[in-house]
Amino acid sequence: MPLDFTKHFVAVPTEFKLRNNTGCSWKVTVKLMNGRVTLDQGWATYTAVHQIKIGYMVTFKLLTPDTLKVIIFDDDGIEVINKCGKHDKAFAAKE
Repeated sequence: MPLDFTKHFVAVPTEFKLRNNTGCSWKVTVKLMNGRVTLDQGWATYTAVHQIKIGYMVTFKLLTPDTLKVIIFDDDGIEVINKCGKHDKAFAAKE
C-alpha cells in the first residue's frame, strides 16, 4: 500500500475485509515488510479465486477503517465482474 494511504490510519489494522463488486467479502491479513504495509495471508488465494492475472489493474477504496472495496480491471481496462465461485472457508468474511 502506498505510504500516503497508510497515513489515514491512527493504527493500520492487522486485517482487512475486501469487498468486490458483487458483494463478496474476503479476509486478508496485513503485514509490515521493508517499511511498507502489504496484504499477506488470504491475498494469494483471493487473486486465484477472482482470477486476477498479470497485467490486470486492481483498485482499492477505503469503505470503513477495516473494509476495502476492490475493483478489478483486465488488461484492456474493462472492469472484471466475478461472482465468487469458491471460497476458502479460512478467508471468507462473515457479514
